Order: sequence, then structure tokens, then C-alpha cells
Amino acid sequence: MALVYTPLAVIAIVFFSPVILPVLFLGGLCYDFLKSELPPGIDQPLKLRFFHSLLITTMVAGTILQKLGICSDLSLLRFVLDGIPPWRDSKLLIKDLKVDEVPLRIYQPKRPPTAKRRGILYFHGGAGTFGSIRAFERICRYIARECNSVVVSVGYRLAPEHAYPGQYFDCLNATLYFMRNFEEYHVDPTLIIISGDSCGANFATVICQILVNKRDLPKVRAQVLLYPGLQGLDFHLPSYQQNASVPILSRNLVIYFCFRYLNKKPSFLEDILQNCHVPESMKLKFKKWVSADNIPDEFKIRGYKPQTSTSYKPEVHEAIKELLAITFSPLLAEDSVICQLPESYIVTCEFDVLRDDGLLYKKRLEDNGVQVTWYHSERGFHGILAFFGYGIFSFLSGKRIMDNIVNYINRL
Repeated sequence: MALVYTPLAVIAIVFFSPVILPVLFLGGLCYDFLKSELPPGIDQPLKLRFFHSLLITTMVAGTILQKLGICSDLSLLRFVLDGIPPWRDSKLLIKDLKVDEVPLRIYQPKRPPTAKRRGILYFHGGAGTFGSIRAFERICRYIARECNSVVVSVGYRLAPEHAYPGQYFDCLNATLYFMRNFEEYHVDPTLIIISGDSCGANFATVICQILVNKRDLPKVRAQVLLYPGLQGLDFHLPSYQQNASVPILSRNLVIYFCFRYLNKKPSFLEDILQNCHVPESMKLKFKKWVSADNIPDEFKIRGYKPQTSTSYKPEVHEAIKELLAITFSPLLAEDSVICQLPESYIVTCEFDVLRDDGLLYKKRLEDNGVQVTWYHSERGFHGILAFFGYGIFSFLSGKRIMDNIVNYINRL
């Protein structure tokens, strides 16, 4: 049975909301208390618990609506996470266009430029399956205003409707368009920055690696990677252990959304968490780059235990072998590529399962002579910037992250 669009789902929820939504939210709240962990020191824990319960409620409601044939679970999740559109910005010119069917939104300061501006490409997060230009509108507007820059937000097409690895091609095509048309936007070709958060930071990393061999294009000035996910080789790194049950992204959810992104039925979840999907030859080959040995000791204090050896299972590898591709795991790129990458800015959050991906990539870049500026949010958690710009609903650590990003960009 074909599924209809989200507006019908919204009507259904509104109709049943007096009974269903309170019950679902209470269930989500109970689940949050029982299954999630809010470690001491995390930013504004009660607010985070509320939002996590809301996320659980949305996912459960989406599953129910999908079983009823009203809409897909992802449609509802996307609708809710798109958030509320901000008011019109009097300081920016905002233009929408499409490049090879990929939506772009371009933000330019209204005041006439006194010199050519920076050009910043932004790839949003959302596990490749949700998120949108609209959801990250406030971030892109803030960067455009505070950095007096042209920001291009890329609405790459989402999985599973648009199959992996199509998201990388969408981001690449958008980047090539902007680099070939920088004069139209009064952008300095020596000041083009590629950025993104979460899986968008993964896309930004891959695009920068691809572009090192594009001699006919402007050279990327910097890459800005916000709590990036960069490898599918080791799910037992210290941050995966320490933050396994921390909202908003638990360790189980990472694997679940990997399967959704790759359009596969979730299977072998526990085996993948134990790294049974990685052949021994790959573990040995990449141990020099992906290993808890490369994580600074201060990040191992909080509840880390070295993993005991696990057996490789070929059937598990076959089910999810895409996790080990260079596009999915750009942390595994060769030194000959890494050493050519531009200056980098990396944000990590203490209470994030993906924290160590950023730490490992920082080390790889530095070992290859690439200049890295690192900002570590000691109270931050994964996805914290999704709440940026919502006033009292925002998180203090998210504002600090954004202000540090702006300061870094303005120094370039």
C-alpha cells in the first residue's frame, strides 16, 4: 500500500492528539529515564531530557503511523525536526535555486561588500536520512551575518529514497557549481570553506579529499567539521563506551541509522557493536589510525575498558560492508591524500559517541602536517547545534560552539 504525505499524518495526530500524544510522550519520558544516561557535567540535563523524550515520542508515533499506512516513520521525523521557520532577516539576501535537482539556499549580506567575501558551503547533519536546509536555517544565517560571508546550504537528497552514495555526489556537484561561479557571488576564490555537522561533516571531509586532485578549481581554504562521524571500523572506542546511552545519539541509534541510510533492514546490531564486521586484516592495517591507543589518556578516565578480542563474522561483514568504504569512513584515507588537505577546524563534544572520530582525525591531520584548530565542548552532546537560535530552547554550549566557529572563520 502506498504511503501518503506527511500533512495527512499531521491531521491524524491532531485529531487523536488529546489522547494519543500525552500517552506517547509519557511513554517516551519513561523510556528516557530507564534507557538513557545523563552524565554529571552535561549541559542543561532537564532540557535535554525533555527534547530526547520528544524525539522518542516522534519515532514511536512515526512507527505507528507507518503501520497504519498513513505515512512513513521518516516523514514524520523529518517534519518535526525541520523545526519552526525563523522570521525574515533584514540583513541578508536569501536566494533558492537548484543545481542538478539539488536544492541550494544562498545567504548573502545585504550591505555592499567592501572587498570580496568568503564563500562557505554547509552540509547539514541528520544521518543522511533527515535534516534539511530549513532545519539548519538559523546556523547558516548566523554564519553569513557574523562572518560577512556568502553561505551556501546544500539540501542534498535524503536516503533511503535517494540511494547511498548519492548524497556525496549531490554535495560534490553543489561544491563544483559554487567553485565555478564564485565571481557571481563576489567571493574570493582563495577563501572558500567547506563545512558541515555530524554526517554533513563526513560529507565535507570526503569532498575535501576528492578536491585535492582537482587542479582546475580554487583550492579550499579550510574545512570546518562539527562533531563529525568519520569511521565505521570501531564502535568500541572510549567515546562509544562512555556515551553509549547519552542522548541524543546513542550507540545503538548510530548503527540503526547506518542501516536506514544504506536502505537495509537492521540486523546483526550487537555483532556490529562488537566490531565483528571487520576482517582481521583490516583491523591490523588500520590499527595505526583507528585505535584507542591514539586517544589522549584524559579521555579514557570516564568508564573506558579495552575491548577483548572478537571473532570476525563474514556474514556480518557482508550485511554492512559499506561501513568500511572510504566514502563512509574517510578517516581511512591514505596519508598521500591527508597531507594535501586544507587547514582544519574540528569541534568535538565530550558527551558524544562520535567524539573520538574527531580526535582521531585531528591526530591524523596533525601527523601529516595539516594545521588544526580544535574546540572541545566539555559540556556538549551530539546534535547540540540543532537547537541553536531558538532562544530559551537553545543550549549554552551550542552558542559557545557557534561563537568559536565565527571567530575562527573571521581570522582566516
